[in-house]
Amino acid sequence: MEARAKSPQRAYWLKTLHQWHWISSALCLLGMLLFSVTGITLNHSSQIEAKPQLATQEAQLPVALQMQLAKMDAEESRKDKAPLPQELQRWMKDSMSLDVSDRDVEWSPEEVYVALPRPGGDAWVRIDRASGAVESESTNRGWISYLNDLHKGRNTGDAWSWFIDIFAAACLVFSLTGLFILKMHATNRPSTWPIVGLGVLIPFLLAILFIH
Repeated sequence: MEARAKSPQRAYWLKTLHQWHWISSALCLLGMLLFSVTGITLNHSSQIEAKPQLATQEAQLPVALQMQLAKMDAEESRKDKAPLPQELQRWMKDSMSLDVSDRDVEWSPEEVYVALPRPGGDAWVRIDRASGAVESESTNRGWISYLNDLHKGRNTGDAWSWFIDIFAAACLVFSLTGLFILKMHATNRPSTWPIVGLGVLIPFLLAILFIH
């Protein structure tokens, strides 16, 4: 009688766990592939040759924008990390294909400097406040570096940071539901817990014995 009472309950929990397990695995699929591949590339980064491509641009500010920059209070701008004026942002996007919106700006009496880091590369732009000369440099380190930076969440912005958090939560659900499914099948599979134990013991021993 007790066995029959437990059977529907066990079936319910197995069904629920399997459902959460496959849903979380579906959500994790692309992320797991990405993070697994980039785990290998990061681990062997010194052996993977990178050929950065460097591009530079030079331009001259229109007189109206140059005068606008010259009149701005350098001390106040530097203190507040104030962004560039909207007109200047639009000009740089249209003329130099540089998006400097929502970027902190380093102001000094002589120049304006904007760092433009991004996954897989780097860039910066500098404006001479006296002459209006604009100089920019962009570095592209390739798609492997781009994927590695996605793995690390380096210069990826808020949207990708949210994705990493949600992906991590989905992986946690995937792992825990898998563990409970193993537990429910362990009676008929004697090798379950020795294999799980090895999965815990091997990285623990490697960290204790070989990482100094």
